[in-house]
Amino acid sequence: MASIRKRNDKWQAQVRRAGHTPISKTFINRADALRWIRQTEQELDRSALAYDPSALQRMTVADLLRRYARDVTPGKRGQASEAKRIEVFLRYDWANLTLARITAQAFTRYRDKRLREVEAGTVIRELGLLRTVFEIARREWDIPLQTNPVASVRKPKAASGRSRRLHADEFAALLAACADGRTEWLEPGIKLAIETGMRRGELLNIRRADLDLANGLLSIPETKTDIPRTIPLSENAVVILRSLMDAATNDRLFPISANAFRLAWERCKRRAAKDKPGILDLRFHDLRHEAVSRFFELGLNVPEVAAISGHKDPRMLFRYTHLKPEDIVAKLRKASQQVAA
Repeated sequence: MASIRKRNDKWQAQVRRAGHTPISKTFINRADALRWIRQTEQELDRSALAYDPSALQRMTVADLLRRYARDVTPGKRGQASEAKRIEVFLRYDWANLTLARITAQAFTRYRDKRLREVEAGTVIRELGLLRTVFEIARREWDIPLQTNPVASVRKPKAASGRSRRLHADEFAALLAACADGRTEWLEPGIKLAIETGMRRGELLNIRRADLDLANGLLSIPETKTDIPRTIPLSENAVVILRSLMDAATNDRLFPISANAFRLAWERCKRRAAKDKPGILDLRFHDLRHEAVSRFFELGLNVPEVAAISGHKDPRMLFRYTHLKPEDIVAKLRKASQQVAA
């Protein structure tokens, strides 16, 4: 129980808890006193949990998930998608189990069920989030869990990287479908993805201040890897970006939400599929794959491509280098001719 009262132009705050000596402190303003009360009560709560194993009988997995969503998720760059993922977790029966009853087997069954519904990569990310929630609860919130119930759950084997390339006729079909659509930013988005290898989120976040078209440079301050980078632009990319700047009415070159862009992309594929049915399995991220593959085909080396694409580990680029064998044969023959000469 907490109380606050004014004495001699100052505010005296006091927190009382059974089994604890009352704690008091005086402040000049009321806001500081209230802040101290909240912090003190939180510390007492953590202390009580640390020494009260019965707390595991009262607290559920859902309680941990909600606290994580409230205190940790908002500070992350991908907070929107993580918040949605946690909302989905809360619908499962295991979310209502107390921390005293939750076991690794519950998450093993969850893993197996999800593997029948989605790709292994998605399940790996979900288990990773759950493991983090429990680990923060143990290490930072003093929840008296002896072990992390997700830590011992075997991760599924991730599928090998996609090797989907964009064919020339598919590109033409996409552009034709864009012309029939209502979203004017989809076509330049598709073209820029292929010219720059940028991720969809990076494209949609481009602002005027990020561009140095005179020198052919684009700065990306916020990236998936949290490492800002500056990429060189092709002549085609400069033309596209200059056109977007001329049409923009504010600082953003793509004044469209990520969800609206995603829906426009799916509609575009369905229109293109009337002539090219195989295009339905094309993902927007495959355009980044296409761009990186083209960079290698142009003769760029791994460090150069990594500087453009933003891959932290250059080894990750090897799965993007699905080069055409006939192109490699041509290079080998050219090299042989030079040696013979």
